[in-house]
Amino acid sequence: MFLKNFPIQLNQIRISLNKDKYTSVNLYYQDESRFGLITHIGRCLTAKGVKPIVKYQHAFKNTYLYGSFSPINGDSFVYEIEGRTSEIFHKYLVAFSMYKPEEFKIIIIDNAGFHSMKNFEIPENIKLIRIPPYSPELNASEKIWAYIKQFYKNKVFHDLQKLKLWLHTFIKDELNQAIIKSITNNNFFNNTFIQCFEI
Repeated sequence: MFLKNFPIQLNQIRISLNKDKYTSVNLYYQDESRFGLITHIGRCLTAKGVKPIVKYQHAFKNTYLYGSFSPINGDSFVYEIEGRTSEIFHKYLVAFSMYKPEEFKIIIIDNAGFHSMKNFEIPENIKLIRIPPYSPELNASEKIWAYIKQFYKNKVFHDLQKLKLWLHTFIKDELNQAIIKSITNNNFFNNTFIQCFEI
């Protein structure tokens, strides 16, 4: 039902859009992911018969990345903060709305409890489209986190500041537009958006 209604939702947005106010429209996938000091163990390549040994740290301090990623042009907006609440999510949306303020942002999100914005005012240049429950495959930002965690695995960070520095550096230097477009590409979402907004 969601996939059937998605073209209808986009068309309704297009019809109601104030074209004198916005110079462009873009589609984003949004999600959050936790990154912590506990070592994220993952597989690695070694010579045959050699058992890999990695350092391991058992610690419980965490931070979160909030990210929106466009499959259309590879654009992104990532926000690092310690916590997941409706207030934090709203602050993220406000900050995102000020990034390219003349761009109207259509954001696909999941139904996490703290994504409820019933007590908050959503910025005018943002439209949230919620995917059905238990359907993470419809939100390609999950693949971005998986990509980052390929490089995050087997690393030991002695404090939260070192972890944050690594995350900031990786996002800035390694997560370019070509990679984002490649990871988040979905023919249905991309083609439906392009057909509706004639990119």
